[in-house]
Amino acid sequence: MAEMTGIFYFEWEMRLIEWLQEHIGSSGFGFWVLSNLSAFGEQLLLVAIMGFLYWGLNKEFGKYVGLNVLMVNVWNPMIKNAVLRLRPNFVEGYNVELLRLIDENAGPRDVAAQGYSFPSGHSGNAVTVYGSLAAHEKRNKILWTLAVILPILVGFSRVFVGAHYPTDVFGGWILGVIVVLLIPWLRRKIKNRWLFYGILLLSAVPGFFFCTSNDYFSSFGMLLGFILAEPFEERFVKFSNTRNIFRCILRTIGGGLLYFGLNIVLKLPFPEELLEAGTFVSQMIRMLRYAVIIFAVIGVYPLVFRLTGKLWHDKAPEQPADAGEDAELQQ
Repeated sequence: MAEMTGIFYFEWEMRLIEWLQEHIGSSGFGFWVLSNLSAFGEQLLLVAIMGFLYWGLNKEFGKYVGLNVLMVNVWNPMIKNAVLRLRPNFVEGYNVELLRLIDENAGPRDVAAQGYSFPSGHSGNAVTVYGSLAAHEKRNKILWTLAVILPILVGFSRVFVGAHYPTDVFGGWILGVIVVLLIPWLRRKIKNRWLFYGILLLSAVPGFFFCTSNDYFSSFGMLLGFILAEPFEERFVKFSNTRNIFRCILRTIGGGLLYFGLNIVLKLPFPEELLEAGTFVSQMIRMLRYAVIIFAVIGVYPLVFRLTGKLWHDKAPEQPADAGEDAELQQ
């Protein structure tokens, strides 16, 4: 294994990335297909999947998947900031480029924006979300097939675009499997919700002392917003799910627009220089911004469903997301 400050890799990893980029290229249809396989582990699709479940089909299922994804996204950057492995495009002597940026507004060597390399966040996300779907719907062979195939495709894509070494991908897969198995097990064992959430928060707090990349503070804020939003919704909102697919899609689109819209609006009161400074203050603003966003979309946005429910006059009434429905959906 070659090694230097912040950079360590196996020779075969760099040769593989270099070979893939040389033979597939950085443009054309093949490049477009392979690079966009990363989308199966990216924010937009994950928000759509979790939103469709939570806002539309089954809120308990959505919270189950959502919490797993939040935890993998908190622990992943903690490991990254402990290992401090720079991405393959930092290695000198090889013709490897970062072809798909994490942050399009920053340069390929901006570590605070692009993050560190090990483990692969996209790969961990893919295993966590699709593995959670399959683990919840245990008898669904299609979901189990997707839970295997999609993480493999995402991992291959991350290596091809030069964002990760193959060993980063392996690490992401392992972390995803741990989350899918560990978080539901802890929830079954720890009956007190606040004790359960307290343990999860405590596991994430050490990152404040050594994490410098944006993704940790974004994810911690999301986790905090989720923890506050869940009891708020249960006490004050109590929205009902629907089996009407059209309504599920509308709710998901509305929630997605709110999520990305708030992300823009909540930046407006602050100078761009402050938001991008990478200081402790800017990271606290980032954390609180994402906490507010998740609280709004999980806890407050479903209030809209009471109003829109009055617009529907068909024979498919809204369904409560209770334990009975959850069991019925698994059959």
